[in-house]
Amino acid sequence: MSSPPAKIRKEETKNNGQNVAEVEEEDVNQVAVQAIDSVQSEIDALNEQASEEILKVEQKYNKLRKPHFDKRAKMIEKIPHFWVTTFLHHPQVSMLLDEQDEEALQYLTKVEVQEFEDIKSGYKILFHFKPNNPYFENEVIHKEFHLNDSGDPSSQSSAIKWKPGMDLTKRNTAVQQKGMAQKRPHTDSESFFCWFNDHTDAGADELGEVIKDDIWPNPLQYFLIPDGKDEGDEDSEAGDLDDIAEYGEEDDDEDDDEDDDEDDEGEEGLEDFEGEGDEEDVPEEDEDEEGDA
Repeated sequence: MSSPPAKIRKEETKNNGQNVAEVEEEDVNQVAVQAIDSVQSEIDALNEQASEEILKVEQKYNKLRKPHFDKRAKMIEKIPHFWVTTFLHHPQVSMLLDEQDEEALQYLTKVEVQEFEDIKSGYKILFHFKPNNPYFENEVIHKEFHLNDSGDPSSQSSAIKWKPGMDLTKRNTAVQQKGMAQKRPHTDSESFFCWFNDHTDAGADELGEVIKDDIWPNPLQYFLIPDGKDEGDEDSEAGDLDDIAEYGEEDDDEDDDEDDDEDDEGEEGLEDFEGEGDEEDVPEEDEDEEGDA
């Protein structure tokens, strides 16, 4: 007679048909999530407090740096074509310049970055030109970037008052019709000066960020780069110098070894010379003895 089938234990369920164990697990997870969210709120509050304190520190040091930037600007003005040289040596900015842009930037005497009192709200970049600039009437042109209360970026700029036939933002102007060669043609036909009127995507303005965060803090590092070289070449030159130094050390070691060999040969020669002298003295003594006899 076969044994009766084993009874299958039915798991306890709630009214909605959900497994009791599953419900308990969800309750535990919910409690954990609420606890994590509470701790995260505390972290966010600390981060906000840190941002406010960092902002105060930045504002303090911006004021401390200001007189040094002014002093540096006066020194830079004594160097002809400092800023256009700096731009031409910068790997990114140089790609935006053609020969016409370079000619216009020869009249650039000063570049300035001004951060707003509330640093998070934006900054302004100013280009100062000589009064006798043949391209446009402005002595100063600028572009500024803003963040509104909701965090949306925007930009605005001064209008460039081009002189007749000199508008570089229009490539079929009289300037281009003169047949001026372009040593560094763009991948597109836009002039560097088109940047001042481009407000399509202020939040991703790479040129503004490069000028503000890379060039402006220390323009001298790019001005001093030799023509036709970039910063990577400096590392290779340093490596070459190290190789030369090591090669020189090896030569010195070889010279020292050769000198030691020569010294050893000299000492051996001296010993041989002294030994030959002793042999020659012996017969003389024998001759004296024979004479006495």
